[in-house]
Formats: sequence, structure tokens, C-alpha cells
Amino acid sequence: MDILGTSLRVCVDDLDSAIAVYEKLTGAEAVRFQRGPVAVAAVGCFFLMSGPESEMSILRKITATIAVKDVDEAIADLTAVGGQIVAGPLPAPVGRTLVARHPDGSIFEYVDRNPA
Repeated sequence: MDILGTSLRVCVDDLDSAIAVYEKLTGAEAVRFQRGPVAVAAVGCFFLMSGPESEMSILRKITATIAVKDVDEAIADLTAVGGQIVAGPLPAPVGRTLVARHPDGSIFEYVDRNPA
């Protein structure tokens, strides 16, 4: 699979305050969007997320978001090494997403820019 980049996931209580900090640290402007009940801001290599605890408790389990060329290739490679697809693939704001558990127990989100 072609890994194009990685975004670190940061769960925060106050999204507006966190955006100000991460914009200053990265020199990048936040791009905001909603993912269900969760407010998200992409700032540089960070995804800042804030929302109801029921959602955040799930999101905290995902180590990072990995951008890939094609989610279908990621599925093939992940299953070939003993990984488990936990959710997806599902449509995302810019393409498709899936959540996978690696054989060591680590959980990652994979996203591509290919429309479903």
C-alpha cells in the first residue's frame, strides 16, 4: 500500500482554544468539518476532535489517521498480515475511510481520496 502521510489525532475539550494553539505551533490555518456529532479541525498534521464523551471514548482508541492511495489496497495488505477491518470502508468528506486493528492490537484509521 502507498502511505501518503499520517495525521495525529488529538481529542480536546475546547476546540476553539486548541485551534489557536495548534495554528500557532504549525503555522497552518484550521480547516473545520463535522463528522457526525464530533467537530473536527485539521491543522497541519493534527486532527483536533471534540464532541460527546460517547463518541470521544471510541475515537481515543484510534492511534492515528493514515492517508493512503487506495483503501482497497490497504484492506488487502492489512488482511494479508493478519490485520482485522473493524469498520468500513465508508464514505468520508474527501474519499473513503476504514478502521483496522493491526495484529499487535494497535488501531488506525486509513483514508483515501477516491470517491466511493
